[in-house]
Amino acid sequence: MTDPAARPTGEYPELKWHERLNVLNVSLLIFLVAVVLSSPVVKGSGRDLDYLGNFIRFAGNFFPPDFSAQVVGVTLLALLETIQMAVMATFFAVILSFPLAAAGAQTVSPKWLVIVARMIMNMIRTVPSLIWALIAVAVVGANSLAGVVALTFYSMGYLGKFFSDAFESVDVEVAKSLRAIGADPLQAFQHGMWPHAKPLVWSYSLWMLEYNIRSAAIVGIVGAGGIGVQLFFYQDYGMWDRFATVLIFILVLVTVLDFLGEWIRKKVTNRTNRPALMG
Repeated sequence: MTDPAARPTGEYPELKWHERLNVLNVSLLIFLVAVVLSSPVVKGSGRDLDYLGNFIRFAGNFFPPDFSAQVVGVTLLALLETIQMAVMATFFAVILSFPLAAAGAQTVSPKWLVIVARMIMNMIRTVPSLIWALIAVAVVGANSLAGVVALTFYSMGYLGKFFSDAFESVDVEVAKSLRAIGADPLQAFQHGMWPHAKPLVWSYSLWMLEYNIRSAAIVGIVGAGGIGVQLFFYQDYGMWDRFATVLIFILVLVTVLDFLGEWIRKKVTNRTNRPALMG
């Protein structure tokens, strides 16, 4: 029998067009068709407008930013409330997402429970954070509590999905082996799955905290507390120089959190991947 590796390169038969239609190629083809069909939305109003001139005139209202003591003081207080809202919402969402994620992981739960849990997560993610904020304001009033409630529910949909994917990416054979030698389900999860899923869980949680800080600036527009209330006030009265000041503070905060989150993720990953010392 001839060794395939010894065949000249030119003797390999070419694949037919339908044999090249794998999942990746078909997905790319569908996306390109969707791009073509969606092109009418970029035509605009059809009027001959000076887009660049309009942008330059509008952007000019933001400069120079107003860094007066009054504006900076109010912005820092609002930013502190925004951080507090994001921290509490992320904390509650992480806790509530764990059972939802476990129920939605195919390696942990039965099929019927996976379907129910994933449907719940899909329903939560379907509602935008701004709509969650409107619902929360209607229930608890226009205050920071509404922002915490809105961001908690919104975050649950994403963290539940992320955590369930993390649990499914872990090799469950270790957990099954622990169960076989007498470990209870909690011990099997703690020692068999959690050490491998922990870096992903931490990474997703930090990402959600960063996202919630940005979202807190949006939900405040409908009265759900945080720095969004200040942004809405400045926008409503055309104080774009003060609006720019708030955006700069948000940018600095998000950038710091991004670097801090990256540093923490590296530390967690390195510690998890470090080989155990043999005694």
